[in-house]
Amino acid sequence: MIAGCAVVHPALSFALDGSERDTDKGEKVLRIASYNVGVFGKTEESSIDLIAGMMKELELDMIALQELDSCANRSGKDIFQLEEFAKEMGDWHYRFARAIPFEGGGYGTGMAISPVFNPTSSFSVSLPQGQGAEARALAVIETEEFAVASVHLDHVSDQARLEQMKTVTGTLKERYGRSGKPVFLCGDFNSTPESETIAELKKDWTILSPLDATFPSTSPKECIDYIAILNNGAKYETVKAEVCRSFLSGNAATASDHLPVFVEVRLLPSTSPAKAGTMQMMRARQTR
Repeated sequence: MIAGCAVVHPALSFALDGSERDTDKGEKVLRIASYNVGVFGKTEESSIDLIAGMMKELELDMIALQELDSCANRSGKDIFQLEEFAKEMGDWHYRFARAIPFEGGGYGTGMAISPVFNPTSSFSVSLPQGQGAEARALAVIETEEFAVASVHLDHVSDQARLEQMKTVTGTLKERYGRSGKPVFLCGDFNSTPESETIAELKKDWTILSPLDATFPSTSPKECIDYIAILNNGAKYETVKAEVCRSFLSGNAATASDHLPVFVEVRLLPSTSPAKAGTMQMMRARQTR
């Protein structure tokens, strides 16, 4: 079955080096999840171990996490949740984006990827609060072959969500819009498929995850969690997409108030000379 602390910890950690998973044809298959984990505190004092175990069942390459505490009194003054989760996953690379200061620490969103990948850069972006309840943030990790981002949009204001989505898209298009590099946007958008925010998303992104209900986890009624890919010429095919409801190591209905979403994507070779040359060089290195 494939069923940060601002002073003490850096926002970014690069873990061990390795080599990427490739098929015999040189096509890369990526397994991606997005999960609002509710500060790992919905059912017990800390569900980091529990949720890491559940995510390992999916044999993921990367995961976007929303609702994370960083050294906040609520979850433990010495607990940087994203770092702890990354360790449990096997010393993964991670990037935390603090949205707001909270109880002596921070609160925000994060991105984590497997140590088989070699990050080339990472960054975070502050999103406008507008008419919303609080400021939000975007966390991004980039490798040679793809970039992936995690975001949690406002839960109060439609207008705030719309403006935040515009900022997210504008930032990522400016950086990757002509790159042909696959760019994945994952997160809790707090927006249903018929909303203005999702209509805005669809102008520049293709939703890969199913439009099945993800919230609340005990009796899902709304789809508000998504995984999408930027329409920038990147070549791919979706192998699998689902809302995950069943795990061997934990109960998805109670681990958080959201259900995780999962996609498996095959990256196809680019037809551009530069990209094709890069793919050939990588395959040649792997056969030596």
